[in-house]
Amino acid sequence: MEERKIYKKEELKALKDWFANQDLPQGLQVDKATNIPNLKETVARLFNQAEACFENPKMQGCLILLENIKAKLES
Repeated sequence: MEERKIYKKEELKALKDWFANQDLPQGLQVDKATNIPNLKETVARLFNQAEACFENPKMQGCLILLENIKAKLES
């Protein structure tokens, strides 16, 4: 089984800083199954969740989704 990454506080801050410096579109089709109609609100809510549970490897879906959003925006 693959080892889950445990995010550090610095990594969370770096990710949050990256998003703060972006001009986010209204919505985003992240992949075939993930469409986000209100990207700014969704990102803010994902960061709220991430800050509450970033040290728990079982509760890091919010961070994975944020990384996927970032990758899509960079592509």
